[in-house]
Order: sequence, then C-alpha cells, then structure tokens
Amino acid sequence: MTETKDLKQQNEKRKSMIYKVALTGIMTALAEVLMMLEIPLPLMPGFLKYDFSDIPALFAGFACGPLAGVIVEFLKNLIHMPFTGTQYIGEAANFISGSIFVLTGALIYWKMRSKKGVVMSLIFGTIALTVATCFVNYFFSLPLYEKVMGFPMPAIIDMCDKANTAVTIKTKMDVILMTFVPFNIFKGITVSIVAFLCYLPLHSFLSKKALSQNK
Repeated sequence: MTETKDLKQQNEKRKSMIYKVALTGIMTALAEVLMMLEIPLPLMPGFLKYDFSDIPALFAGFACGPLAGVIVEFLKNLIHMPFTGTQYIGEAANFISGSIFVLTGALIYWKMRSKKGVVMSLIFGTIALTVATCFVNYFFSLPLYEKVMGFPMPAIIDMCDKANTAVTIKTKMDVILMTFVPFNIFKGITVSIVAFLCYLPLHSFLSKKALSQNK
C-alpha cells in the first residue's frame, strides 16, 4: 500500500511538473508575440512602447506560482533580444518592471484565490509597477541610455516635453513623474482590466490548478 501511494504521489508530481513546463512554454510564446505587437501611445515619447505581454506571465503566475510568472518574463525578454534596438537595456528594464508587477500580483493571488483576490492582486501589482519603475528608470534605464547608447539626458527631456504639450518637462525628475508614472499607471490599469476580463471565464480552472499545485 505504501509503495502504491508513493508511486501515485510520484506520478502526480511528474504530471504537475509537465503541466508547469508546458504552460510556461505556451505563455512565453504568447507573451513574445504580444511583445512584438508593441505600439506607441499618444502624449508619450517614441521610445516608450505599450504592449500586453505581461498578461500571459500573470496567468502563468496565477496557475503555476509566482516563480513561473517571473520565468515567463525572463524568457520573453531573452527571446526578444535579437529584435531590440536598445542594446538590451529596454529588455532588462522590461524584465525588472514586468517581474515586479507579476510577482506582486501572483503572490497576492496565491493567498486569496478568488475574484476578490485577483482584483487585489491587480491593484497592488499596478501600484508596485508604478513605484518600482520610478527607481528603475531613474537609476538604471536612463543613465544606461545616456552612457551606453549615447542618448543624452537633454535629448530625452526634449522628446518627453514635445510629446506632451500639456505639461512642462525640464528635468530628469520631470521625466519620471510626468512621463513614466502616467505611462505605467495607464499600462497597469489597462493590462489589469484585460487580465480580469480574461480571468472571469477561467477563474475556476486557475483556482483548482493553484490549489492542486499547493498540495
């Protein structure tokens, strides 16, 4: 009986691992496709592009755990590197910001596997994304664009100022507060809305999978 029980548990673990690997691979492929469909936004400088590629990573985190979501974020940016024009700076920043959004959301969802939990996960994920990207862009992305790509800060400021004539952007901090903060709030909210609408028909499946993975 003990051997039969152990064998059954091993089979269940094997099936669980196969499921995780398969779903992570599928979500990575979908995330990369969505990342390739990035678009510019009105009132934003041309170097800021919008996409929905965090949604597959988020669902991987919901179904298989927070680590799976981070793995999807890593793999989609790794695959995207040959197509970049930012010398991998954009992909590194995208990985950091996307991982923070997905990790925050998935951690909360795994504590509250319900519709209320997914709403809370998306709200706090958006807040974490917005706050974290302020630091990422101020201390990491913008300095690297200047040093590695020779993209001077005055040129970045000028691009941001010309893109949105409703505000005056004169300093690096203005770029963060008046360009990156609104961009990431908009991105977090719109991605969250689409993610929630996609979640509604799948919530029973995702909840059951999360429960089975947590046993």
